[in-house]
Amino acid sequence: MNSSSFNSPPERIHFERSLRRLERDVLRMGALVEQSFRLSHQSLFNRDLAAAEAIPLLDKQIDQLYRQIELDCAALITLQAPVAQDVRLLSAYMQLVRDLERIGDYAKDLAEISVKLFPYPPHAYLSEIATMSHQAQAMLAMSLVALADLDAEAGKRVKQQDDVVDIAYETFYQRLAGQRDIKGVVEPILLLALVIRHLERMADHATNIGQRVAYIVTGHRS
Repeated sequence: MNSSSFNSPPERIHFERSLRRLERDVLRMGALVEQSFRLSHQSLFNRDLAAAEAIPLLDKQIDQLYRQIELDCAALITLQAPVAQDVRLLSAYMQLVRDLERIGDYAKDLAEISVKLFPYPPHAYLSEIATMSHQAQAMLAMSLVALADLDAEAGKRVKQQDDVVDIAYETFYQRLAGQRDIKGVVEPILLLALVIRHLERMADHATNIGQRVAYIVTGHRS
């Protein structure tokens, strides 16, 4: 506890403790989403059925934490009469956990797609698409480090990586759209088109998280 806390009214001390607890919950949710993304990668690119089966339970934990954080944010805003800077932080958290929750949903979707792809031989583009997945995961990791450190510049740098994922998406989409399957089975191509779309959206949400960290620190939206 810092020295100023001794001069703070009890309500403020309680508010700051609640805020620290909320921060820990947001970072815990981020860690669960990271884990879910890693498992979806394993299920897709390592053909790991156990990883795919582990994600639904993880997704339930993410959703529960998401709802709890939203309720806690709303309670602190409405009941504790926070100052303007606190409102900025809490509103940014509410938006930020929505981005995390969406990444978790996409990870669950990717696991479901991987199960549908299991019966087919690995596609020729799969290893290259795995690189795109690694890039999106790195963006999420960067955004969460920025959040943990409340580092505005690190948060802004996430957006620079998004261009790489966007270019990869456009490249793979054009290549998949131009494919002709000799056997006439188009399902793997359609599923891979969904995979790259989900990865592109996950990278977008990671970018949003980085931007929201910058807003928390600076008060300016970029």
